[in-house]
Amino acid sequence: MKPFKGERIFTPGPVELPDAIREVLGRQIIHHRTPEFTQAFLETRNLFKKLVGCPEENFVFFASSGTGAMEAAVLNFFREGDKVVAIVGGKFGERWAELGKRWGLEVVKLNVEWGKSVDPEKVENLLKENPDCKGVLVQMSESSTGALHDVKTLGEITGKSDALLVVDAITALGVYDIKPCEWDIDVLVGGSQKAFMLPPGLSMLWFSEKAKERLTDRAYYFDISGELKKQIEGQTAFTPAITLILALRESLNILLSEGMEKVEKRYRVMAEGVRRAVQALGMKVFPEKPTISLTAVFPDELDADALRKEMLKMGVRVAGGQGKLKGKIFRISHMGMDLLDMPVVLSALELALKRLGRDIKLGSAVGAYLEAVNE
Repeated sequence: MKPFKGERIFTPGPVELPDAIREVLGRQIIHHRTPEFTQAFLETRNLFKKLVGCPEENFVFFASSGTGAMEAAVLNFFREGDKVVAIVGGKFGERWAELGKRWGLEVVKLNVEWGKSVDPEKVENLLKENPDCKGVLVQMSESSTGALHDVKTLGEITGKSDALLVVDAITALGVYDIKPCEWDIDVLVGGSQKAFMLPPGLSMLWFSEKAKERLTDRAYYFDISGELKKQIEGQTAFTPAITLILALRESLNILLSEGMEKVEKRYRVMAEGVRRAVQALGMKVFPEKPTISLTAVFPDELDADALRKEMLKMGVRVAGGQGKLKGKIFRISHMGMDLLDMPVVLSALELALKRLGRDIKLGSAVGAYLEAVNE
């Protein structure tokens, strides 16, 4: 029997929307070629500038999913025939390699076992072996496996070379207190439906001065140079995602009012609590070095999808595995959640395990989580 309040979403995108953002989304739309929109857009840009902590205006928003901004990164900062290293340790690492090949780049794959994090020394060695490499493409938070890649250390490596460090932070931006200028990140990509707590359809792309010097003219809709000129003035080259931009302004206000250091601390507490909770149930956290954006769980011999279906009967939706992990893991998102949201999904997990015949003590996971939060 499902609860009368309906389905709760604990997936790594889309995530549940706070009431303040839902209120913005429910308003009558405004026209984008108006002073009202221009003012709102410039306010949103100023807030985003505070989020990334860099004084330059080197960022644009696109009416697209995060993948659109990934494609924009490939098209705008690399030319056909350029050599790049793609770190492939999950479904979205594969996407970097696919995008590079689609647009004529010479892609050198650095394959990482799914669930593992890339060894920065291997990246450094690969750049020494390929001194003509123009970029390193990586996820900060590989959401298909739940693994975290150390982009700060990678920035120290690429900062000494000609290569651009291009980071898909779609499930990291808004969770971690990312400092792209301090960490020598050259391109940073984000998406609306993750920790920004918005519906899908808006992406953001920040870039360094080093990357700015590489801008090409290969793109049309995703042309960063053309968009930047317009967006600095409070407009866009093409029709923007008007309502999502207005909602992003609210989202950024929420994050910045809490402060990104505190936001990251909150996610760390939640992540540690959920890890202890699933371990208390005899299951394993899948990645070696997990992100704090979500927890990927390996439930041993139990079919992960059967477990997800049982949880869904109770109105709690978690995500399954992707690619070769389909049916083998399930993923609990922390994004957009507060400390007291997580006992909901953990309670559903306990009941689902019990109903599938697992001999567990009800309350053990929730108790382990609350003990961690209370420390």
